[in-house]
Amino acid sequence: MTASSSLPFPTGLPLLLAFDLDGTLIQDGGTELPPETARALARLRSLGVKLAIVTGRDIPPRSVREGVQADATATNNGGRIEVGGQLHAQAEFSPEDLQAVLAHELQGVRLVLFTPEAIYVDLPPDRDPEPWMLARGYHPLSEAPQTGIVKAGFYHPEVVTLARRLRESHPHLVLTGAQDPYPHFLTVTPTGAHKAAALARIAELLEVPLERTVAFGDSDNDEVMLEVAGYAVQVGTLPLLARHADWQLPGHEALAAYLDGIADGLEGR
Repeated sequence: MTASSSLPFPTGLPLLLAFDLDGTLIQDGGTELPPETARALARLRSLGVKLAIVTGRDIPPRSVREGVQADATATNNGGRIEVGGQLHAQAEFSPEDLQAVLAHELQGVRLVLFTPEAIYVDLPPDRDPEPWMLARGYHPLSEAPQTGIVKAGFYHPEVVTLARRLRESHPHLVLTGAQDPYPHFLTVTPTGAHKAAALARIAELLEVPLERTVAFGDSDNDEVMLEVAGYAVQVGTLPLLARHADWQLPGHEALAAYLDGIADGLEGR
């Protein structure tokens, strides 16, 4: 691990640790929390540290939720926030914004719309649904409602063209992806649905000052969260995040040891 700045890690309590999921807490696309990470998180919980998951996924895997036992969870890139099992925020597209998102120019795109209860999928004729779509019991895009949509995901080699157009025509929408490490994947979420806003709201609800928050992330959608956190830990080596990082870990495999180091500090070792 390497330090990227001289900003000190917040000492003592209260303390809130907020984790991205894929590539940070678990391997990218994974479903299991490493046992050593689960043990380190349990140790931190026992010391009074607050924990949050802040992810682009709409539903974190059950095994991860059980292993982390987070005080708060923000999904859909921060658009849906739950604290103590209670829903506190849910950003949804207006019908007008949804129509602008759907009016794309990508031929042969894979498109997924998300509501809190279901997913609606448009696939090219020669493309079979992916296992996670089958597991979720997906519906055809034609059945998607005009209200209650919380996220849109586009899979296409040229999503950057759609991202460029939407940034010009609808700058209030939140766009992530369409660049490394996901150049062929674009996520669009409603106004205000981003990880920085989620972290700030979670900190407020848990009564932890924002300067006493520590954010962990590895991807472009984590940039805003690392920027506003009191202390930022980059996981991996994405150049985009380096300027925000107060510390850098080589990968999610190094997370458990780093968390144990935080626990050691709280115990005064």
